[in-house]
Amino acid sequence: MDRRTFMQTTGTLVAGVALGARAFAAADGFAAPAGRILPMNRGWRFLPSVPAGSHAANFDETAMARVTVPHTNKTLPWHNFDDKDYEFVSLYRRKFRVPASAAGKRVFIDFEGAMTATTAYVNGQRLGEYKGGYTPFSFEVTGQVKPGENQLSLEVDATERADIPPFGNVIDYLTFGGLYREVALRIVPQSFVANIAVRPKSVLTKPALDVVCFTDRGKTGQTLEVHLEDGSKVVATANAPVAGLETKVSFAKLPKITLWDLDRPKLYTVRVRLIENGAVLDEDTRCFGFRHAEFTENGFELNGKPLKLRGLNRHQTFPFVGQAMAKRAQRRDAWILKNELHVNIVRTSHYPQSRHFLDACDQLGLLVLEEIPGWQHIGDAAWKDIAVDNVERMITRDWNHPAIVLWGVRINESKDDHDFYTRTNALAHSLDPTRQTGGIRTGDNYKSEFLEDVFTINDFGWPLRAPSHPRQLNTEFCGHMFPTKPIDNNERQTEHFIRHARMHDAVLSDPHYSGAIGWCAFDYNTHNNFGSGDRICYHGVMDIFRLPKPAAAFYRSQIAPEKEIVLEPAFHWAIGDSNEHFDTAMIASNCERVRLYLKRPEGWKQFAEVEPDRKQFPHLKYAPFTVDLKNTIGWDWGDLKIEGYIGGELKATRTLSGQGVDREFVVTADDTELSADGADVTRVVLKVTDEFGNVRPFANDAIVLKLAGPADLIGDNPFALFGGVGAVWIRARDTAGTVTLTATHPRLGTKTVTLKIAAAVPESV
Repeated sequence: MDRRTFMQTTGTLVAGVALGARAFAAADGFAAPAGRILPMNRGWRFLPSVPAGSHAANFDETAMARVTVPHTNKTLPWHNFDDKDYEFVSLYRRKFRVPASAAGKRVFIDFEGAMTATTAYVNGQRLGEYKGGYTPFSFEVTGQVKPGENQLSLEVDATERADIPPFGNVIDYLTFGGLYREVALRIVPQSFVANIAVRPKSVLTKPALDVVCFTDRGKTGQTLEVHLEDGSKVVATANAPVAGLETKVSFAKLPKITLWDLDRPKLYTVRVRLIENGAVLDEDTRCFGFRHAEFTENGFELNGKPLKLRGLNRHQTFPFVGQAMAKRAQRRDAWILKNELHVNIVRTSHYPQSRHFLDACDQLGLLVLEEIPGWQHIGDAAWKDIAVDNVERMITRDWNHPAIVLWGVRINESKDDHDFYTRTNALAHSLDPTRQTGGIRTGDNYKSEFLEDVFTINDFGWPLRAPSHPRQLNTEFCGHMFPTKPIDNNERQTEHFIRHARMHDAVLSDPHYSGAIGWCAFDYNTHNNFGSGDRICYHGVMDIFRLPKPAAAFYRSQIAPEKEIVLEPAFHWAIGDSNEHFDTAMIASNCERVRLYLKRPEGWKQFAEVEPDRKQFPHLKYAPFTVDLKNTIGWDWGDLKIEGYIGGELKATRTLSGQGVDREFVVTADDTELSADGADVTRVVLKVTDEFGNVRPFANDAIVLKLAGPADLIGDNPFALFGGVGAVWIRARDTAGTVTLTATHPRLGTKTVTLKIAAAVPESV
């Protein structure tokens, strides 16, 4: 099928570019002119079935729940549930008014994502079905809407349909269901700016810029005017006459620009105006960054400088509501990866992820490998057509993100398919000539046909094999080979830690390795034939609540000490009353030397002073420390103190209790204020600690929660701690006010957190 004439039943396309790809006013770093994009996230009705006649305007909505988008079709426990509970077809309805200003204009409804297939109706008229859960789609409703009130109705099918990627065989993660990303009404003139591709050139020598403007119904006599903006300041302007569907506007010479990099993620904006007879018909903007990213025969380079990639994979799912988490939670994940785990790249396994997450990666300086939906299975010809379309929608939505450095254009861990992957690579290169492609294959497939630019492979083996290609990136390791729960003993926690550290040490040994992306950042929900029998894959260095396991300490320690001093024990000192089965302790730190002390009746007694373990980790700049407990403290026990030194100066101290007592109940919220838009959400962390603030890993108490004010609780109540920790989320309603969460521990008392719910701008649709 010609991608330029793709049927509206799969979402409207123009010039091979998804019209709704970035047409959302709420995007970070992206702003559309007032009245062009009108959010439609509040005022929805939901029913977990589709009765006869439910698309008619006069359908009785009395039994339908009032919901706000993002919305999950089924709230679930964080584990031990049946995934069949959310696999059904549900009904969403929303009344909307098209403003008078839309007269003579074109009207679209843009969907950022619904799981898994969506059939849309306006005023009872069927618009078509979109097959896919992770990519944006749009329907033009110009001929269907009328003055006054209109009715939008959706059937959202959350079953695992074999005709839609990633389905057709087993997959090791859950997809959940619902209208889980935002929706908007888009009102544009007859000729309008459909999409914008910003392509910096020669940024290391003579910076220049091509801005490719895609117009729908553009015509002779119209002009495209492009402003390059640094904040509110216009720094350059260029224009060109409209030249059909695609018009390139070039800046041959630019004023001094600042490169986007990991430490200074500088963003610019292009503002595109479509002009006819001196009047601005339409206007749109995109954020981007000037940077040069390339996988070379000597590894990955960013702005001409070698950068060894150290990353983790991310599933976009959360406890209780699956994928239906709003902007703040999506952005928080990027913040955790960048500022808590200190990685420099994340892979969006195994599908395009929330624009809010990607926008945060741009703003924080976190590189991204983004890939199309799929897991091992390749379907029939129609299935492949959808996968090829996913390549297009992913790239045309996200091609301006400076954070994205590699497109994943194969189905994860699939077998070779020459014709299929020739198509996906050719399409990716034609859409975006500025980025390289990769295709993730299994670790036993080193002889796989290499059609992409970068040989990306999930290699879980050890010792790591020598690079077989000049541009190679390990995209998964550890994970299912060594799942680790927060409650596992120190032997397993230590081995989990070592497996992550040694892989990153190994890729530093050869410049032909571009780096390694571990499996994975956060534990995630899975089917009954994967994971640990409770619908959880415990593969993360953090748990499903985004709270660290000991292995997370390794990633955290790989940062220059002038940015942050890290001193993290990679073990639970509270486990056991002796070290009979705890012979070796690992400490993650960017210090030069550590000293360890035991608390004795007469005071602190030093029992070890160690340097980084260069024997086991010869290539890591900040190698972990290995401490021999068996031959230093024997059966002795007590409080433990760890000191970290740089240049002979004490820089950090950690103290861990050896008393084996739950001392403190701690409740903290990530944020203090939410917006009263019905969707804004923040995490509240619950944990039990010793007297020094260290988690007590066997605390499993049931915490009773009480919420007062205009908000809802997302999470189990009572909530049973797991590994001494847990989290729930608070979601604001659409009313301003104050919210108080009271959490009661059965022995350690009651704690409260208070949030302000600030008034939100009303929706105008």
